[in-house]
Amino acid sequence: MFPGPQIERLQIERIPVLSDNYIFLLYDPARQIMAVVDPAEATPVLARAQQLGAELVAIFNTHHHHDHVGGNREILQQFPQAVVYAGAEDRGRIPGQQVFLETGDRVLFGSREAEVFFIPGHTRGHIAYYFPPIATDEAGQLSGDLSGDLFCGDTIFSGGCGRLREGTPAQMVDSIGRLRSLPDNTRIWCAHEYTLSNLQFSLTVEPGNAALMQRFEQVKAMRSRQEPTVPTTMAIEKATNPFLRWDQPGVIAAIGKDTPARTFGKLRGKKDLFRG
Repeated sequence: MFPGPQIERLQIERIPVLSDNYIFLLYDPARQIMAVVDPAEATPVLARAQQLGAELVAIFNTHHHHDHVGGNREILQQFPQAVVYAGAEDRGRIPGQQVFLETGDRVLFGSREAEVFFIPGHTRGHIAYYFPPIATDEAGQLSGDLSGDLFCGDTIFSGGCGRLREGTPAQMVDSIGRLRSLPDNTRIWCAHEYTLSNLQFSLTVEPGNAALMQRFEQVKAMRSRQEPTVPTTMAIEKATNPFLRWDQPGVIAAIGKDTPARTFGKLRGKKDLFRG
């Protein structure tokens, strides 16, 4: 029996830009190609492509805000063959967009395939890209990369979620609800380094949450050493992030029992007013 096609581990690099943004580079060394997720700026992306000697073949945008698409045009000047992917609802708002994605669509990078989730709430056209774990043996057992990778822009943050700029609490509950159904070991590559301030707020909601208190101390130590807190994991967020816990007793006790959308909306309203 001949072996199946080789599927490589997804190599991800994190580039900090602006005051608190992250750009994510996907690199396939076998093919010497790169993709970029939400390039706020072009310069560090182009510099890294030159260092690696790689061709940039794709831009994966999650939504239209400038701190996620600001580098698109300059990158396309250097790599005009690159394909720009974004949500169908963002038509006309993403520089250079060529592919208009809807939930359930698939996108390819090298040997890896990502599923697209339509997740409105932060904006009306927001999408996420989920690369599932690798299953390579004949029995379908996982090997190599045992965790999936979720690029969710500004929908889920470590310890928080994005503001409701264009969407409703009901939309955000539905969007985050679908994402939190992903496996617990899914790595979440969120686009901002907001974790410490998010957890300060989270402790006002669930001060008795032992996992949250432990996570807060861990993040304080990490940030004191200027270490990034991204990626996080779905398991961590389900245990410590109130915006994934709107239906848990501790959050309901703090916010009040109501419909999920109203509980979430009240929680988001409290965060909007929070000054840590």
